[in-house]
Amino acid sequence: MTDAQSRSLLAEAARLIPGGVNSPVRAFGAVGGTPRFLARGSGSRVWDVDGNEYVDCVGSWGPLILGHARPEVVEAACEAARLGTTFGAPTEGEVLLARAITKAIPSIESVRLVNSGTEAVMSAIRLARAYTERTKVVKFEGAYHGHSDGLLARAGSGLATLGLPTCPGVPPPWTAETVVVPYNDPDAVETVFGSLGEEIACVLAEPVAGNMGVVPPAEGFLDSLRTASEKAGALLVFDEVITGFRVHAGGAQAAYGVTPDLTILGKILGGGFPIGAFGGRRDIMDMLAPSGPVYQAGTLSGNPVACAAGLATLRLLESETPHGMLERRTGRLADGLRKAARDAGVSVWVNRVASMLTLFFTDQIVSNYATAATSDLKRYARFFHGMLARGVYLPPSQFEAIFVSATHSDEDVGFICEAAQAALGEIASPQGQPC
Repeated sequence: MTDAQSRSLLAEAARLIPGGVNSPVRAFGAVGGTPRFLARGSGSRVWDVDGNEYVDCVGSWGPLILGHARPEVVEAACEAARLGTTFGAPTEGEVLLARAITKAIPSIESVRLVNSGTEAVMSAIRLARAYTERTKVVKFEGAYHGHSDGLLARAGSGLATLGLPTCPGVPPPWTAETVVVPYNDPDAVETVFGSLGEEIACVLAEPVAGNMGVVPPAEGFLDSLRTASEKAGALLVFDEVITGFRVHAGGAQAAYGVTPDLTILGKILGGGFPIGAFGGRRDIMDMLAPSGPVYQAGTLSGNPVACAAGLATLRLLESETPHGMLERRTGRLADGLRKAARDAGVSVWVNRVASMLTLFFTDQIVSNYATAATSDLKRYARFFHGMLARGVYLPPSQFEAIFVSATHSDEDVGFICEAAQAALGEIASPQGQPC
């Protein structure tokens, strides 16, 4: 397997782009080696510029639940682009997508479309602060909610990979308004509300953590957030950028039966195009300009191409109902990875929720960021390259999710498990314990 063209492109990119990439986790900084420059994708497969083929387990970090280049989605985007790529004016597509969102997720009575998950989170927090007339935000250690300044406090995703607890350039008073507590720890949440309850505008949570690796909520944890926030007069905000339409057609909130006040969406919502959204109770959303005083705007918000691709994706999910199949197939993958680790005598812990999973190189149960951080990052790097050499493209970070799409076949799952058997065998340790 050659990477000559990728190495050449990286050398040129490094002269033009900081670190040679436009998002840090793409740089392979956590696993070493040369990032693969991808040229095309189809279904469950991607090909790099050197012609190497991989079963793709990244799926552009979650949006591609229908696989790469789904013809109906591509055609919808092309048809929209032929009519005009942007107008900076209202279009029918925005209304149709908003209708689809509110139909799928009943807690969203009103929705505002934006251009990214970061923008959606930033705007939702501003709205929550205005609505409650409070300033503090409770978030969870290891959770990543985009790169807005106030939330870069003990965040996950690329920051967890790089080991950066905070980010230079962020004034300390900005993160001082962010209160960080451990995920899956209702007692810590209760303590924070006991001391700061009258200052807390909202609790911001991934209902299923996805940026410290996949970490499911403990039984009753999400209910405890609902109870604590409601009692204190704060809002509960679910960041469903990853989980929305993936964990369940109605989002993780439908799967776990907990209703937030505001919901943040992205990824699948755009069908592979840049998009974000936030929505919720009408009385809260009506505070947004031009209905109310909270200002939020964006020239490309509700972009017609992104709306068309997103609407096509949501319609296909509604008609094909792939979630049951995804649940079974991803369960088989998780079981196969566990078996491969047992056979190799390598300590791992596999967390899975619906069609997303993470294999952690630790012998601990992973229930929060502290336990996720016990993972052996060097072992993950060796595993990553062992899989890459065998034609499986995994997330280049221990602290990310594997995503399974509707186009991953049983044969793909078998191929991944066979590759894992061999890759784990290469890094086997005599003292490793079964998962």
